[in-house]
Amino acid sequence: MNITYQPIGFIKTPFKTIEGMPIQPAGARSIRGSIEIKPEFSEGLKDLDGFSHIILLYHFHRTRKTQLIVRPFMDSQPRGVFSTRAPNRPNPIGLSIVKLIGIEGNTLHIENVDTLDGTPLLDIKPYVPEFDHFKVERIGWLQKARGEVKDRKSDTRFE
Repeated sequence: MNITYQPIGFIKTPFKTIEGMPIQPAGARSIRGSIEIKPEFSEGLKDLDGFSHIILLYHFHRTRKTQLIVRPFMDSQPRGVFSTRAPNRPNPIGLSIVKLIGIEGNTLHIENVDTLDGTPLLDIKPYVPEFDHFKVERIGWLQKARGEVKDRKSDTRFE
């Protein structure tokens, strides 16, 4: 089976290099960016302005290799890639929930952005707390790192 996706647009951010970039939107508070949607997909933006937050699915375009065991930013122990949000995945797809500030034509203005400038956007979905927010019982190895994500920044380990 061959699966092919095309970008619907590109994310513009102040982050030109991976090093020093926030590793999650929780660590990117108040950092603004924008998304340029390709004109052929602009009709799909109808009614999106009614949502305060959106889910971005994007391609980690700087990822060059797959690693099934990684050393994540939030831990020093090697972990299985599927128990992390590391970019060096078999399918390098990222996910971020960002605040939608506004829409002007094909441009979405966003806040709490944690992606590299020029990141290809694969899809947008509205964030709906009733659908997307769950009280969880456990968060695995990340339990010991609770509260640290806001201060963690990316380095070059996944280039």
